[in-house]
Amino acid sequence: MGMADKVRFEIAVSDDFVDPTISAISEGARTGEVGDGKIFVVPLERVVRIRTSETDNAAVTPVGA
Repeated sequence: MGMADKVRFEIAVSDDFVDPTISAISEGARTGEVGDGKIFVVPLERVVRIRTSETDNAAVTPVGA
């Protein structure tokens, strides 16, 4: 058995989007085989959207939402 390619995603979402994001990733990635992956949920100390200088929740909320 060869080594499988590994992919790492880092996604930042506001609190309201955590559960829907986990569900979407899980549904899309689940094959039922070993190696489907793991999801780690960790807090962010601070987020800054460089273009607008928005911070924290406003910085991870989709534009126009």
